[in-house]
Amino acid sequence: MAITREEVRHVALLFRLGLSEEDIARFQGQLSQIIDYFQILQQVDTEGIPPTSHTLPLENVMRDDEARPSYPAEDILANAPLPEGGFFRVRAVLE
Repeated sequence: MAITREEVRHVALLFRLGLSEEDIARFQGQLSQIIDYFQILQQVDTEGIPPTSHTLPLENVMRDDEARPSYPAEDILANAPLPEGGFFRVRAVLE
């Protein structure tokens, strides 16, 4: 399915893009290819395949389900320029 130059101009207008004639010609071909790929994908039989939000199972790699002790506060604050009372002291950023 070929996208027309007018359709490219309409999309550019929706996105508030200023396109040159060369840009319009280039995007016309690229958008037409994208639509062709979608038409090929519509032919794939997906009957019986459950919908998913991700192609791979997600895991949180930053947190285990087991609680464990954190680093000692002294080690964390060792490189802080202005530690104060077990906390990081920073300059105020709000008035």
